[in-house]
Amino acid sequence: MENIDLTEIKSPADIRKMNLPELKQLASELRTALIDKLSVHGGHVGPNLGMVEAVIALHYVFDTPDDKIVFDVSHQTYPHKMLTGRMQAFTDPAHYDDVTGYTNPGESPYDLYSLGHTSSAVALAAGLAKARDLRGDKENVVAVIGDGSLSGGVAFEGLDYGATLGSNFIVVVNDNQMSIAENHGGIYADLRLLRNTNGEGEPNLFRSMGYAYRYVKYGNDLKSLIEMFRSVKDIDYPVLVHINTIKGLGLKPAVEDKEDFHFSGPFDPETGAPKYEEAKDAPEDYGDLFARIMLSKMKEDKRVVTITAGTPGVLGFNKSRRLEAGSQFVDVGIAEQSAVDVASGLAKGGMRPVAGFVSSFLQRAFDQFSQDIALNRQAATFVVFYGSMFGMNDETHLGFFDIALLSNIPNLLYLSPVCKEEFEAMLDWSVRQDKLAVVIRTPGSSAVSNKNIKLLDDYSMPEYDIVRRGDKVALIGAGSMFAYMSLAADMLAEQGVNATLINPRELSSLDKRVLDSLKDYEVVITAEDGIIDGGYGQKVASYLGESPVKVINLGLPKEFLNRYSYADLQKECGLTPDSIAATAISALKK
Repeated sequence: MENIDLTEIKSPADIRKMNLPELKQLASELRTALIDKLSVHGGHVGPNLGMVEAVIALHYVFDTPDDKIVFDVSHQTYPHKMLTGRMQAFTDPAHYDDVTGYTNPGESPYDLYSLGHTSSAVALAAGLAKARDLRGDKENVVAVIGDGSLSGGVAFEGLDYGATLGSNFIVVVNDNQMSIAENHGGIYADLRLLRNTNGEGEPNLFRSMGYAYRYVKYGNDLKSLIEMFRSVKDIDYPVLVHINTIKGLGLKPAVEDKEDFHFSGPFDPETGAPKYEEAKDAPEDYGDLFARIMLSKMKEDKRVVTITAGTPGVLGFNKSRRLEAGSQFVDVGIAEQSAVDVASGLAKGGMRPVAGFVSSFLQRAFDQFSQDIALNRQAATFVVFYGSMFGMNDETHLGFFDIALLSNIPNLLYLSPVCKEEFEAMLDWSVRQDKLAVVIRTPGSSAVSNKNIKLLDDYSMPEYDIVRRGDKVALIGAGSMFAYMSLAADMLAEQGVNATLINPRELSSLDKRVLDSLKDYEVVITAEDGIIDGGYGQKVASYLGESPVKVINLGLPKEFLNRYSYADLQKECGLTPDSIAATAISALKK
């Protein structure tokens, strides 16, 4: 069969003209194009390769965009984008960055939501179905969920409500036996039973909830998928279609190592080896540092437990380290709320729990931080990774809201180390103490050393570290911003301005003794790697508000920024050393 000209596919209408052999050829060529792009560009590899046939079948059978498809997480929608008018972004290297890695309504009417967090598709689709029923319309509504997302609480809530609709509501469960790493949670035992019995096993959670249940044994077989989707199209009651797929299909290294190829940088498509090796003298990252510290502590004290919500790699816990940690390493699945509450329960039970989160994901558990940790004064430790303007920059994965979110919760101590020595000292103290709930925000990704930082034996009370004493100008740099403030202080010194340089250490309360000593200064500048509104700097400004000193808060705007340039954003926000120094000089002149 001749190759299909992928550039001629402008919408799903173009593939609905194809016969089955042509659709199979299309699947092969989409997969080849995906591997070609991902091997040089990076991205979500396994999820997309495993969903090629399912996406083709969905758009072949359902009348999209009139019929609605909501993809959970949406990191598996590269094939969907290829079939819905965005092929060039996957076939032409000059246009590889034209689209985001997730669904985006700004790109296409086929994308219903901007989604980058898990477990919400079923509830979102249930709302769409209810709206359709209230309007008296008849379109199909389909939710596609997988990659471990069923472990998230809102997935259960969505399934619970969706089962009551009494109208067309189709849930497709993409079961590839994986989350980001291996799956965790009791529901996956049910899925395994259903796979092993060709969908006939009991108990069946989905039937128990009220869904008609269908099973596709070969979830990468186009004929089986098309027949199944045709059988449920226009159905007038809730149905769940369980498809058994292979994550990473078509790329041998991705099938053999599903965890590392969930998301990958550029790689050799033959061997799977990274194309760009890290420099041998590159600094250690905070994930590796954290894992080394925690493994040591868990060996010394059986009460110490490390917790993740489905992202063990972020914490530096690869497969071998998880094995080494044994039962003292807990993965609750992609369920941040449960992770926080499990930590609370462990603390209540006399353990020393330490849970690690990606900044963007921990916001899902705000209520648990507030109620089940802080209100109940449970001494658990939480470590925040990628809490930075220099981390992931897609609008769905921003990591700079956590300071404003968590530092304002009562009874929650929010620590912000500026270097690896301070991070390790804070973590060591927090695990040893049993009085306070503590959040520790890693300062960026690279664990950089700073021997000038004074370490404490006890971080329970606000005590600023005055690294350099000056007059007239004070620079207070939180976390990763401290290094830029330090460089700015050097620049000011060259201009004859001797600035006081302060590491605040914690962002949830103020060292009023030090702040009182700054009231006769002319300028105090704060800088933080988070939004200004509700952030640390505004606490300082509020406290010093009635004094003559001018307080300037530097930080990020309260916006959903999307795929921004790190360097440009830092410059725009005045967070470069030269900008900080210029701000201080300008304020002094006024």
